Amino acid sequence: MGIKSQSRKKSIHLMLVYTGGCNGCDIEIVNTVLSPKFDIEQYNVYLTWNPREADVLVVSGPVTYWTKEPLLKIYESIPNPKFVVAVGACALTGGVYKNIHGELPSEEIEGPVDNVIPVDAKIPGCAVRPEDVVAGVVSLLPIIQELKD
Repeated sequence: MGIKSQSRKKSIHLMLVYTGGCNGCDIEIVNTVLSPKFDIEQYNVYLTWNPREADVLVVSGPVTYWTKEPLLKIYESIPNPKFVVAVGACALTGGVYKNIHGELPSEEIEGPVDNVIPVDAKIPGCAVRPEDVVAGVVSLLPIIQELKD
């Protein structure tokens, strides 16, 4: 086994995808991943922008008409086993982008993330708390490590 394979086996790589919304959850996710205060790297979790290196896809915002296809392409590019974490009220339910009847306008918003791709962990909030992002991602670590071994 090569050095790259061995090191990848012991670490988890997250890829962030924003699919629409106000960016409130994105700010908190980036704060979680890049800030020394929350230090998600202590769990051997790292950020990547390459889907072929990702283990976990972290998605925020409701899936819009314009982001559905790119999201599907990114999801398909991630090698198996892959996991998806939906972050924030918009990613889970459509959030404030529902109309007055509580329905999503289908011509603009495709809906929550699990309408488009399977979701393994859901982190509620508007905007999410960094502590909850850490807890949600860390909850997947034993499953991911077991599958990687």
